[in-house]
Amino acid sequence: MSEELVAKLDRCQALIGVVGLGYVGLPLLDAFIAAGFSTLGFDVDDVKVQKLNQGKSYIKHVNSDRVSAWRESGQFEATSDLSRLSEPDAIVICVPTPLNESRDPDLSYVSGTGESIAAQLRPGQLVVLESTTYPTTTRDVLLPILEKSGLTVGRDFFLAYSPEREDPGNAHYSAAKIPKVVGAIDGQSLKLAEALYSHAVVSVVPVASAEVAEAAKILENTYRAVNIALVNELKILFDRMRIDIWDVIEAAKTKPFGFQAFYPGPGLGGHCIPIDPFYLTWLARRQGLSTRFIELAGEVNSRMPEYVVQRLGDFLNDEGKPIRDSKIALLGLAYKKDVDDPRESPSFVLMELLLEKGAIVTFSDPHVAKIPQMRHHNLPPLTSTDLTPEYLAEQDCVLIATDHSVFDYAEIVRHSRLVLDTRNATAHVTEGREKIRKA
Repeated sequence: MSEELVAKLDRCQALIGVVGLGYVGLPLLDAFIAAGFSTLGFDVDDVKVQKLNQGKSYIKHVNSDRVSAWRESGQFEATSDLSRLSEPDAIVICVPTPLNESRDPDLSYVSGTGESIAAQLRPGQLVVLESTTYPTTTRDVLLPILEKSGLTVGRDFFLAYSPEREDPGNAHYSAAKIPKVVGAIDGQSLKLAEALYSHAVVSVVPVASAEVAEAAKILENTYRAVNIALVNELKILFDRMRIDIWDVIEAAKTKPFGFQAFYPGPGLGGHCIPIDPFYLTWLARRQGLSTRFIELAGEVNSRMPEYVVQRLGDFLNDEGKPIRDSKIALLGLAYKKDVDDPRESPSFVLMELLLEKGAIVTFSDPHVAKIPQMRHHNLPPLTSTDLTPEYLAEQDCVLIATDHSVFDYAEIVRHSRLVLDTRNATAHVTEGREKIRKA
């Protein structure tokens, strides 16, 4: 049975199903389609499904021309009918894994998807979980759900874990160009997962188990979170000493070994780095251990929006103005440069803090048209404002929260009264530097 699936994968004749058509699922589909596979995308959101079947995209780094080409080639169809999960030869799960209100892992999307697959699971299918999660999820959570089908893993069906490594906004590393770590429940599952990805990505890195692959993803993102916390904490210290942290980093990164540059900001955003380290702290508590280093990094990063607002208050105070009733333009709602993804963006926290202090807040972001509905933030339904000279001149302060390349920072400084820069975006602006303060 596994030999038959290997043969279909080797000939690129297997049908690949992807569950979750978002910032991870769509780029992955692109890689499989480019390799010659036919694909079937699943999502519970009928609006997304309809758009994709019309050749329209809703994320920036997989544009509508690309989706239209998929449809014209006959290699892609989207559906919300989960009874069709029996059709693909391989099913890749790319659903969200957020935190709940108590900052514990919320695996309801993974479990729900597993239940839907189990109801349709047939002999010979490969299931791969890509959603970021804590070690043992594939074996202890997903596997028991799939075995409700009455089928046996390693004999009737196959199960693996391969962490997504998407970097939205990074043109150099599309899904196809990023090495794929793969771990599995058993040897046959690993063999099949390697065969699945080997055609679609630059290289496959097999590891000893699903748990190793799960832990590798958590390590990657925790490493980033901890190092960002370090430079955020140093930024606060160096600000007090009147030393520019950005100059310090530029000097340090000239060392050709032993140093990797990380940069401060107004807080952490995105679907991985602000969340993944808390999977480890939760897992550690279950093992009777504490992860003080990781928890401290989380505290440092989560305090950064408050520090930025404090700096803004000091900046306005120096000009004889309070935050209350001041007009503040927030530049950038997306969580990082040049993307249209606002998930977990520190801009939402900044906006909440400023509104609580009585500021009149608006925002501008060419990639995010309006404030989305969110579980954790209660914000007014604002829409993005065009950065006209008149708009900028009306503001008491412009706060750069996301350093999109499309922003003309020289023009922003020229027409603004005050500019608070959290991203060093104005580093090369020469005129009007007396208006600028870093935060």
